[in-house]
Amino acid sequence: MKLEKGQKLLFIGDSITDHGRSPAGENNSPYADWGEGYPSIVRGHLISFYPELGIRVVNKGTGGNQTRDLIARWDEDVMALKPDWVSILIGTNDVWRRFDAPVMTERHVSIQEYEGNMRWMIDRTLPMTKNIVLMSPYFMEPNREDPMRVAMDAEVAVCKKLAEEYGLIFVDLQAEFDRIMEHVHPMAISWDYIHPGPIGRVLIANKFLEAVGAIQTNQ
Repeated sequence: MKLEKGQKLLFIGDSITDHGRSPAGENNSPYADWGEGYPSIVRGHLISFYPELGIRVVNKGTGGNQTRDLIARWDEDVMALKPDWVSILIGTNDVWRRFDAPVMTERHVSIQEYEGNMRWMIDRTLPMTKNIVLMSPYFMEPNREDPMRVAMDAEVAVCKKLAEEYGLIFVDLQAEFDRIMEHVHPMAISWDYIHPGPIGRVLIANKFLEAVGAIQTNQ
């Protein structure tokens, strides 16, 4: 188990992370303040199986965000909170806007800008904590020749490269969804191939927990 007693774990990203969280991303309520997505599942697991550690979980996901938006709020939503761990899952909207808003080019984020933005977040955060987890974006499209899947795979490759370069923890969510899609149609996991239902939320939470040594796998 890599998380230590009394540490603060902060999740940041877009709607996949947000999933209905409260503005603060935490509270004294045992209910919906962390949203209904994977951060809440992670928190429930840590409290259930490691209650003695008192890990504090904060959800700072914001629906619709691109990497540009994370940079704009990084000081307030990450640095000011002084987390011991930062988990980043971002990139879906960087790709998506190229396809659902093709003529609004000002909203498009190239793969070069994506990499630069990710490097900015890492460089900004490393002096505070080296405990950074990069979770790859994903697109639940089994056809790997699909243009949006190709663009998403390029972001996955960037995340993997940066994790290796900086010595960070990397979680390849695309590979995990590919594994599931060998047996389950993506529509059973997500209505739009992006926003996860219960299956996807559990998968993302479990892969994060495995990455930090909080859950064991027989695979």
